[in-house]
Amino acid sequence: MARRRTENLKARLQMRAQGHVFRYWDELSDESRKKFLDQLESFDMDLVAGLVGAQPAGPQVSEATGPADGAAATAPDGGRTEAPLAAAPAGAPGPGEIGEPEVIALPTTAEDHARREDAAERGLAAMRAGRVAALVVAGGQGTRLGFDGPKGCFPIGPVTNRSLFKLHAEKILAASRRAGRPIPWYIMTSEANERATRDFLRGNDYFGLDPEDVFIFRQGMMPAVTPEGKLILEDKDRVFTAPNGHGGVFRALADSGALDDLVSRGIEELYYFQVDNPLVPVPDPVFLGFHMVAGAQMSSKVLRKRAADEPIGTLVKRLAEGGGRVEVVEYSDIPPEVENARLPDGQLRWPWGSIAIHAISVAFARRIVEGGVALPFHRAKKKIPYLDEQGQKVTPVEPNGVKFEMFVFDALGLAERSVALEVDRQSEFAPVKNAEGADSVLTARRALSELYAGWLQAAGVEVAREADGSVAGAVEISPLVADSAAALKAALPPETRFRDGLVI
Repeated sequence: MARRRTENLKARLQMRAQGHVFRYWDELSDESRKKFLDQLESFDMDLVAGLVGAQPAGPQVSEATGPADGAAATAPDGGRTEAPLAAAPAGAPGPGEIGEPEVIALPTTAEDHARREDAAERGLAAMRAGRVAALVVAGGQGTRLGFDGPKGCFPIGPVTNRSLFKLHAEKILAASRRAGRPIPWYIMTSEANERATRDFLRGNDYFGLDPEDVFIFRQGMMPAVTPEGKLILEDKDRVFTAPNGHGGVFRALADSGALDDLVSRGIEELYYFQVDNPLVPVPDPVFLGFHMVAGAQMSSKVLRKRAADEPIGTLVKRLAEGGGRVEVVEYSDIPPEVENARLPDGQLRWPWGSIAIHAISVAFARRIVEGGVALPFHRAKKKIPYLDEQGQKVTPVEPNGVKFEMFVFDALGLAERSVALEVDRQSEFAPVKNAEGADSVLTARRALSELYAGWLQAAGVEVAREADGSVAGAVEISPLVADSAAALKAALPPETRFRDGLVI
């Protein structure tokens, strides 16, 4: 049986011109051979071949699993869901295919502030009713930061070295206390860091959260290929694979049982964010309120890009075949004529950058999964370690392979209703992407100190500043103490004085 299994798999891969992966077969132990076969059989080689030949350009509905046109899908419990989702238009748009999306701008009038207060009440009411959960994608490692471990374990606190996980967990715990009930936390990890993430959270007692309200699950993996479409051996008994991108969250929620868990808890809205943004409020009742009032399926937080080529997605509205639906164009895919388009006054025509914070209805997530919708894969050229023909490990200095990733924001084009809410960069976005330079550890820690110093000033504390206006030193405020200037003012002891290294 084992021999037949091997020969059948070898034959199938030879037909795909992938027989080279068995180059070291004769050197493997029985245990290594079994492990290797298990991995190879897990690959969808039809999908890989399709991606190598021609990358799908837009969300597709699988003919094998999707319902017939116009038919309602049948839910696992025998109930009925809404009609199937229509596929979003394909390809990166040109200037003539898109318009400016509607965005709820930062408040400037009393009416604007009143609208936000109303939205905040609606969002908080949903939290109090147990209809909201937090969802973080945390499948990355801290390699680019020089850190050996999951990025969520990285110490980001400007004074205490609080980890990203601790910072987010305390925000959720504080929000749960305000809501008067637990806000469940769903954490998507990857094959590379799931065990370490579980051990870290368990070893820190989940930072005060009830373990029953923390659901850790793993995203899918995809094999990478050479520019010629060949699978890449990273070891004699293993093909190199990489996480399938944050767009894999919908399938991962379903496959892990997390989607069923959400439904069983009565959760209706997911507050989605990425682990490497320490400024993100979790969750934000204002954003949730606007999202729910509009009856939106998926919504986004946006800000004005600091430059045309800032490496974040651009929010646009697809015209014609898109029916005016909002979508995000990834920065690596955006055509130059769209990226650099200007208005007569010199401002960017499409200035809105997506910061990877979304509100997603659970019903919408279920429709994506149950309707057989497959988000498109995007190609990324990467440096991938490999074995040469002599069996020696090679670490390339230039990109030598292609990874395939799905992006969660590609689901926006499937949403019939969507809200875009402008936020203040200094208050909500400081991603930790690099070890130094822009969007780095240093800039994120500075952003945290600046945010906290601003709260202190608003609470009446005199803050020392440098000649350029930046805060003179580092300061840190626990989310369990305050999550805003108003909250800090109410909680701050009157004798508080600013100093470098202040922790509250």
